[in-house]
Amino acid sequence: MTAVPSSGGAARNRVPEPSPAFWGVKILTTGMGETTSDFLVKTFAPELVVPVTLLVLAVVLVVQLRTRAYRPARYWTTALMVSVFGTMAADVLHVGLGVPYAVSTAAFLLALGGVFLTWWLVERNLSVHDVTTGRREGFYWATVMATFALGTAAGDLTAATLGLGYLGSAFLFLVAFAIPGLVLVVARCAAVATFWAAYVMTRPLGASFADWFAVPQARGGLDLGPGPVSACLLGLFVVVIAVLDLRARSARRSLAPVRLPASERAA
Repeated sequence: MTAVPSSGGAARNRVPEPSPAFWGVKILTTGMGETTSDFLVKTFAPELVVPVTLLVLAVVLVVQLRTRAYRPARYWTTALMVSVFGTMAADVLHVGLGVPYAVSTAAFLLALGGVFLTWWLVERNLSVHDVTTGRREGFYWATVMATFALGTAAGDLTAATLGLGYLGSAFLFLVAFAIPGLVLVVARCAAVATFWAAYVMTRPLGASFADWFAVPQARGGLDLGPGPVSACLLGLFVVVIAVLDLRARSARRSLAPVRLPASERAA
């Protein structure tokens, strides 16, 4: 699902352009974030692991914001940490504070709408093709965090509250993810809206499939456990990001100006 670039230009963009690889890695990070969060809070004290995760997220986010161009390893590490912490934030509301999934889903939806509205009022542009300044990237990551929290709550809402189960929810959100792409391909309109609609859907899509692999059979899963599932997804994540990083480095080298020897420059 690739939206049409606007005038900002991909060369100066700080975030990746939508492409099949982008969507694949995005879904991978959502699934990994879900099971990694479950593994951490069940293995260690939540009172310790949640603040530590927030601290790690803050560090990688600062590094990402200080990088003035898209670097796959830095970007996707940040996205992964957003996924892990976003899952924890949504789970804390339900498990820790007893907030129903329907309420948290509605609250995160309003929060996402507030971020979009503020971004638009300040920048007059919500396109991911024009994230070319630090301020725009700040809005971008605020939006990403809101979508992860919203997607986590929505996925739990359909799986638990509505009784669809994790596999049923996964296929529901797979269809919901495909619809914006079909709208863009068929109608060739609303590129920004279809991108963000699909982006929101990737969170419950990846998380529902990952949960289906991880949770016990009594909850409708395959009972592989969040630890093993997270480890497998981490291995796949490292390989994919290494390939993307090598390709990005190769592309930068091919675009770099050729320096002539001193004798030739003098001539």
